[in-house]
Amino acid sequence: MRDCYCTVNLDQEEVFRTKTIEKSLCPFYGEDFYCEIPRSFRHLSFYIFDRDVFRRDSSIGKVAVKKEDLQKYHGKDHWFPLQPVCADSEVQGKVHLELRLSEVITDSGVVCHKLATRVLECQDLPIVNGQCDPYAAVSLLGLSRSEAKKTKVKRKTNNPQFDEVFFFEVTKPLSYTKRQFDVEEDDVDKLALKVDLWNASNLKFGDEFLGEVRMPLKVLGQSGVHDAWYFLQPRDNGNKSVKADELGSLRLNIVYTEDHVFPTEHYNPLRDLLLQSAHVKPVSASAAHILGEVCREKQEAAVPLVRLFLHYGKIVPFLSAIAHAEINRTQDPNTIFRGNSLTSKCIDETMKLAGMHYLRVTLKPIIDEICTDHKPCEIDPVKLKESENLDTNRENLRQYVDRIFNVITSSGVSCPTVMCDIFFSLRESAASRFQVDPDVRYTAVSSFIFLRFFAPAILSPNLFHLRPHHPDPCTSRTLTLISKTIQTLGSLAKSKSANFKESYMAAFYDYFNEQKYADAVKNFLDLISSSARWDQKSIETPIMLKEGFMIKRAQGRNRFGLKNFKKRWFRLTNHEFTYHKTKGEGALCSIPIENILAVERLEEESFKMKNMFQVIQPERALYIQANNCVEARDWIDILTKVSQCNRKRLSTYHPSAYLNGHWLCCKLSADTAPGCTPCTGGLPANIQLDVDGDRETERIYSLYSTYMSKLVKMQEACGSKSVYDGPEQEEYSTFVIDDPQETYKTLRLVISAVQTLEQQHMQYKRDKFRKTKYGSQEYPIGDQSFQCYIRQQSESSTYSI
Repeated sequence: MRDCYCTVNLDQEEVFRTKTIEKSLCPFYGEDFYCEIPRSFRHLSFYIFDRDVFRRDSSIGKVAVKKEDLQKYHGKDHWFPLQPVCADSEVQGKVHLELRLSEVITDSGVVCHKLATRVLECQDLPIVNGQCDPYAAVSLLGLSRSEAKKTKVKRKTNNPQFDEVFFFEVTKPLSYTKRQFDVEEDDVDKLALKVDLWNASNLKFGDEFLGEVRMPLKVLGQSGVHDAWYFLQPRDNGNKSVKADELGSLRLNIVYTEDHVFPTEHYNPLRDLLLQSAHVKPVSASAAHILGEVCREKQEAAVPLVRLFLHYGKIVPFLSAIAHAEINRTQDPNTIFRGNSLTSKCIDETMKLAGMHYLRVTLKPIIDEICTDHKPCEIDPVKLKESENLDTNRENLRQYVDRIFNVITSSGVSCPTVMCDIFFSLRESAASRFQVDPDVRYTAVSSFIFLRFFAPAILSPNLFHLRPHHPDPCTSRTLTLISKTIQTLGSLAKSKSANFKESYMAAFYDYFNEQKYADAVKNFLDLISSSARWDQKSIETPIMLKEGFMIKRAQGRNRFGLKNFKKRWFRLTNHEFTYHKTKGEGALCSIPIENILAVERLEEESFKMKNMFQVIQPERALYIQANNCVEARDWIDILTKVSQCNRKRLSTYHPSAYLNGHWLCCKLSADTAPGCTPCTGGLPANIQLDVDGDRETERIYSLYSTYMSKLVKMQEACGSKSVYDGPEQEEYSTFVIDDPQETYKTLRLVISAVQTLEQQHMQYKRDKFRKTKYGSQEYPIGDQSFQCYIRQQSESSTYSI
């Protein structure tokens, strides 16, 4: 048996690690990881490790998916066979080489050819054991020769600038003939140049291989000159001695999207059409509703629509319109919002975006306690362990449910305004539609706040960022039982016990079969669905936004103190940013949010360290190194958000550090000198503006483009409904079309806007293709995606002819 965990890597940089599953050869992780990818990459890789407490953890195998192949597996469960992990196959980075073949006249007057190889620079080499000290070894390979020459070692950088030239004799004069050469003159086409990149190591095991490039000299062609960037490749294709099927397999569900976003004016026609959706009569004829009709999954449409409407402050009228239409189509008040409609998916997404802080304040403290204490709460007699007592477990579970219920029902004052406005609209529409049912105004709201917000967050706290990992099986079972009970308490159903299939749950629920629980739920629902709201600032409490270990540079408060780097526990609330010697200890330094003047990346050359950023204060900057590129981006984003509204925010900053009496970027000597670079535009703290509207419109365009055939079919359905009033054709019955003429008009405008954007994208690709050279820094040789792009271009050109 093994104790296994899995890591997610961008090339070789680890950005996420799962929990360890102990004593299993078939571990199930069930963990989700989402990130914005902050840099270019070649492979998305997954490594399986066997934990060893005493020695270094050993790698079992890996799955590496090329960037250009990610779309093949988009949104699908797939079993990937594990491949062997070998140091010779784990490569990343690229190298810039220049080759020149020239004729040289020897002292005796004989002409021979020499090859000048210039190793200019490398980029994105891996960090090995915390640093990178690279050098290059250059060899000319032939039928009977192998000469090797080395560059100098560049210390503490994974982007080394070598700029060194090496000369190799390619052809020999006749007088130079020796026995070891089978022929008097080597054939140039049979020669190859090999460039190996190594990390100079002080360890007894020797230098570490970083990657290689092999190129035949025939690339020189007629001109005798070749200048190009190359992706580094594995040596001998890695280790082939182990059969992949012996290592096992890994089940993954990868969702990958990549958008090219144009300037904002390109999206005006489509965006205006979408934002008018709330005012279109009927709303089923609007562009946003049509997107929900043609998408395979409503969730696909809901995510970008909600973010777009939030960004422009129009989410409440849009959700009110589609909810009102759905309620009017519902015949039974007991089934209100029970399906996975566009309305329910959009409200779910809005609650996730707007209610994340609300969940942290409400649930996080007690869920942390449940996950830490591990109190036994199993109440199923069949699953009860021998050492456990059923009554004790029931009491433990009852106390947890009571505490969570009280925390939720007393939290109405903290519910975000945008959620309250939506709930008010739902309540009014439901009460108007089902006037004979006095409880429908409550169930319309509770079906979201309890069933789709609090209950799922309790069940899977890791998905709502309340816990870093999926809980262990015992804690997960406790959370499941709590979630079921809270869901039933919030549903206000007439017969509570009948809601449970399990008899032990029905018996347990008798503890809560009192009127005070129903009254508390109704009071809470009344409060969060009222139209009048008070000033949120007067009731604001500190909210813990993010915490974790990072490395900081000493700020030099003591005049003679060493400014070295130390590992510290960082903690951010909406009031202050602090760091501590370790988790749980008092703060060594506290920076009030209002004192943060800017948060920006720090150039790597400042300290020869990756993933660094700076928190700029009135007197000094705090330099911090995150553990990886994704974590660095997360910290920069969230620190920028909370400090965006500070009055004294800077407009310029220094992208490099102040060292040895001057700023490295602009060389100014005064440490108080104003910044030399404009600050990047951060994301405001207001949730309604915390979105890139152009990017979301581009995402919606991509969805329309993907489902263009369904848009055309929907047009046909509108025409069929307009001219034929009989039974509906089966192929058109999947669409909701209340007004065929209005829907047809909107469809025509949508298709026109999408086709215009499609033409602009094609023109952009054609222009880029003309300007981009294969072998340039942007598309190094060995880039399969560019070769695929060339193939697509030639195919499309042939097709157009």
